[in-house]
Amino acid sequence: MEKNYYNINELAVISGFTTRSLRNFITMGHLKGEKIDGIWQFTPEEIDEFLSNPNVMPGIKSKANAVVYDFMADTEKKTNKICSVLDYVMEDEEAAELSKYYCKAMKDGVDASFKYEKHGKNVRVIISGPEDFVLDAINGWYKN
Repeated sequence: MEKNYYNINELAVISGFTTRSLRNFITMGHLKGEKIDGIWQFTPEEIDEFLSNPNVMPGIKSKANAVVYDFMADTEKKTNKICSVLDYVMEDEEAAELSKYYCKAMKDGVDASFKYEKHGKNVRVIISGPEDFVLDAINGWYKN
């Protein structure tokens, strides 16, 4: 059975924080996780608790808003790009699957951004990047 853990690099993609900032959040007690074989691992529940922390939420929101703002401010794009804001209403288990799906969809070497926010049953995904990549990522979720 596959364990449902995320590593610190995946959490950096989800939250928009650097791995250094995430380690600081661990030290401050705002982020809980477990080191397995020397690598920080986080359960979906730990990530949800972190993303819902009132001390963390303003930073996450500003990073998510920055994705949209940066997209809009870039008036010299060299290729076609899409920035999409998707709002979902879903239970915790499905939200965890959604987060896991988009983390796996992000590819090394692709100039793309992904942000995930969860507030109760409301989940917001912001994804920005090359049009084919973004469309494939979004369509892939609906094909599941």
